[in-house]
Amino acid sequence: MPQKFFGTDGIRGKVGEFPMTPDFVMKLGWAAGVVLAADGTKEVLVGKDTRASGYMLESALEAGLSAAGVNIALAGPIPTPAVAYLASTFRSDAGVVISASHNPYYDNGIKFFGRSGAKLGAEQQNAIEEKLQYALQHGIECVDSEKLGKARRIEDASGRYIEFCKGTFNSELSLEGLKIVVDSANGAAYKVAPSVFEELGATVINIGNKPNGVNINYECGATSLAALSASVIECKADLGIAVDGDADRIMFVDGNGEVVDGDEILFLMAREAKQQGYKGGVVGTLMSNLGLELALRELDIPFVRSKVGDRYVVEKLNENGWKIGGETSGHILNFNYTFTGDAIIAALQILSIIVKSGYSLNQLKQGMNKLPQCMVNVRHSNLDSVLSLDSIKHEVSTVQEKLGNTGRLVLRKSGTEPLIRVMVESECANTATDLSNHLADCIKAS
Repeated sequence: MPQKFFGTDGIRGKVGEFPMTPDFVMKLGWAAGVVLAADGTKEVLVGKDTRASGYMLESALEAGLSAAGVNIALAGPIPTPAVAYLASTFRSDAGVVISASHNPYYDNGIKFFGRSGAKLGAEQQNAIEEKLQYALQHGIECVDSEKLGKARRIEDASGRYIEFCKGTFNSELSLEGLKIVVDSANGAAYKVAPSVFEELGATVINIGNKPNGVNINYECGATSLAALSASVIECKADLGIAVDGDADRIMFVDGNGEVVDGDEILFLMAREAKQQGYKGGVVGTLMSNLGLELALRELDIPFVRSKVGDRYVVEKLNENGWKIGGETSGHILNFNYTFTGDAIIAALQILSIIVKSGYSLNQLKQGMNKLPQCMVNVRHSNLDSVLSLDSIKHEVSTVQEKLGNTGRLVLRKSGTEPLIRVMVESECANTATDLSNHLADCIKAS
């Protein structure tokens, strides 16, 4: 069954507009409760980020789950990977996150995790969609009053997750002596992330740690690194760490204020794993820089690409029996520690490499040379039809011909926003910029 509502990362949209309305989310909660809690503990753990709309949608989701006879454990504002971890440790039937991740505050979304802490597969999503379609047409079927689900709050959710994160860091190492700027994107990790690094010995300078319900991801966090770069230079810090609104993405800034993205993080992680005896490969995506592929090839580390979206990275990892993968945008996976993208745990892995080697982040990243890449996001009223136009197909062919064998073009619809992403990669930065902007302008005009 084609999935109508689930995108690459759950269900997402503008609050107040279908599907991000209280009525829809209540019915989604009911549908998910019926499917995910058919047996087991009949309890679902729910977390959220710092968006003002989270309170409204949390109540709606809670009502739907309760109507399905499912108990609800409320964790409050907490990172997405924390919900995945806690759902597993609490033996919940599922974990649910109310977040639109890196999107602006006026968007929100719902993500689901299964009992293992991994994101739902296509089969479970299809089952939820089937029940959801029924609810949208006929309404929900409420269980008898004595069977209604009850809600409780988990008071120590953050503390449990902090200890879990610290437990992934080598106990023989310390972050003492490192000065780190941490940008929490005014999001779900605004308390958790600084605490982890401080408790492991680092001197932490906090920015993006004053959420007010509408400033999440606004000119801060993993999608907007100018403030972090400036702060690292001003404070003479060793490096900077930025997460996104729900802390499943990570970006670094080195001591010179230069961005270290997901591809470079993957390279450092894979190189270290190889040195420690890792025999597997790495999964990237269509957007991964060609420089990553070439650098891994030099190390004799296999590399394959998946579709964009960390759920597709997970599928490829499972298919190949590998453990390390991720996206340029900062979704980083290492199955030695967790089954979903976790910004804090990924940060600790890179920090452990820095501490053990004695080298700076800038020095460590020199083993990989990225090809110039330019990506332009284009908003369009009809994402499906514009890409099938003959005029656009002709322009795409022209760009590919100009690139030849020395570059790549990736043209795709975003799975989380109403955007078409135009990415051109070339040996020449000017060529990448010119061609991506040209194709973006053609799409805008169509």
